[in-house]
Amino acid sequence: MSAHAALPLAILISGRGSNMVAIAQACAAGRIDARVNHVICDRADAPGLVRARELGLATSLIERTAFTDAAAFEAALLAALEAHAHELVALAGFMRILSRKFVARYAGKMLNIHPSLLPNYRGLNTHGRVLEAQDTHHGASVHFVTAELDSGPVVLQSRIPLLPEYTEQTLAQRVQASEHIIYPKVIGWIAQRRLIWREDQPWFDGEPLERPIVEEFRAPP
Repeated sequence: MSAHAALPLAILISGRGSNMVAIAQACAAGRIDARVNHVICDRADAPGLVRARELGLATSLIERTAFTDAAAFEAALLAALEAHAHELVALAGFMRILSRKFVARYAGKMLNIHPSLLPNYRGLNTHGRVLEAQDTHHGASVHFVTAELDSGPVVLQSRIPLLPEYTEQTLAQRVQASEHIIYPKVIGWIAQRRLIWREDQPWFDGEPLERPIVEEFRAPP
């Protein structure tokens, strides 16, 4: 552990929260010098909300359907974020498109993980689209969030060779397993100050990060 205080995190979820759990477990085990101060969910029926509470994490439920418009929802989201100390916001399956104004407020302080090798396959249903295209590789990308969907600077990618026997379900499982490795790793780099946001771009180990770092994911199926 480093001498400075652990990096305080807020995590936003909408569903199962598997990446939230992976991050929280990495923090609790001391594998990364960070702590989860707050988990915010936008769905009352999300299994991840239950899991966060089981882990003893502070949680807030802010349902989009409770607000008349997106601006009111984002105002409530901002208030919830500001109620707990945090230096980094991690989107972990948070299925809401945030406004340009909201994203600008957290420039360089908000991460997302996307199940593809960005810039390929932005948006939804990435696994099915990759299989249909008969690509040779698939994977996941951790990136800083910008106003354009799935388009912020990518920091780290896991790359997975596509095997003939993969189905959409088994491929999704492989990609998710790799996500649970690379997302905590990037947060750990930020906690170590190896990864910083400077001059509107990521810097890694004192140099501008011009292209993503790519790791081959070869864990057993």
